[in-house]
Amino acid sequence: MCLSIPSKIIKIDEENNIATVDTMGVQKNASLDLIDEKVEIGDYVLLHIGFAMNKIDEENALESLKIYQQMVNEMEEEEKQRILREENKISVEQVKNV
Repeated sequence: MCLSIPSKIIKIDEENNIATVDTMGVQKNASLDLIDEKVEIGDYVLLHIGFAMNKIDEENALESLKIYQQMVNEMEEEEKQRILREENKISVEQVKNV
């Protein structure tokens, strides 16, 4: 299964049919060769292996981005908790060895 994060078009190179997109703060190029509708700067698209595949409306894009950001925040929190548990385990083992 593949998840596609909405990406906002920030630049279009019409000569090469390539858009520069922003995906949650990361900019990259995407081919427009496979998209079947006109896109403009500010539009949101879904990408698959470097190709813009679908244009989506801004409301759905922003809602999806909000959910993805929540997922990232939860993963970051879980990672922080894991690191704290590991650090605590090391501290306890160090005390036992003294």
